[in-house]
Amino acid sequence: MPKLTTRQQEILDFIANSQARSGIIPSTREIQQHFGFASQTAAMNHLRALQKKGVIQRPAGKARAVALTAHLEREAIIDVPIYGQIAAGYAETVEQENDGIVSIDAASVGLTRSRGVFALKVRGDSMIGADIHDGDLVILENREPRPGSVVAALIDGETTLKRYLLQRGRPYLKAENPRFPDLLPARELYIQGVMVALIRKFQK
Repeated sequence: MPKLTTRQQEILDFIANSQARSGIIPSTREIQQHFGFASQTAAMNHLRALQKKGVIQRPAGKARAVALTAHLEREAIIDVPIYGQIAAGYAETVEQENDGIVSIDAASVGLTRSRGVFALKVRGDSMIGADIHDGDLVILENREPRPGSVVAALIDGETTLKRYLLQRGRPYLKAENPRFPDLLPARELYIQGVMVALIRKFQK
């Protein structure tokens, strides 16, 4: 392993420990706040130095994505992009944004690198009956849903997380909370992803 400065080793350890604890790589802002840097630029400079020494990799065009070189040999581990939040309540309009990555064991949830996989942070409690809570991270795969699947869906231009069902051959979305109504598309229903796994942070 190349020789690192004390600070570089501390940052590398922080990244590794954060990933081991939560499965999520810390953002540059989180690195800045943890070490008390005056700006995110200082954190970025340290990441560039670590990249130059070959101990991390930072994919082009993904400023917040970091992979530890020591972990890249583990074929079963894949990095899943987190595309912001999804409403587990009433459907609403949201803009997709890259919010970092989460590294997961692909084999344990039956995923492959060739399929489109992404993650969304849950906001709301309409799926609480399915043990999906506000603040959870759902892992989704781009594939055709089966009746009963939990899906991220675009319904009449708005997104939501619900259960996909059929009634007389017509698809609709069902909440797992009696306070929320069934959703039937007036114009369109597009399934963005089918839930395959869930990650929950322990709340102290």
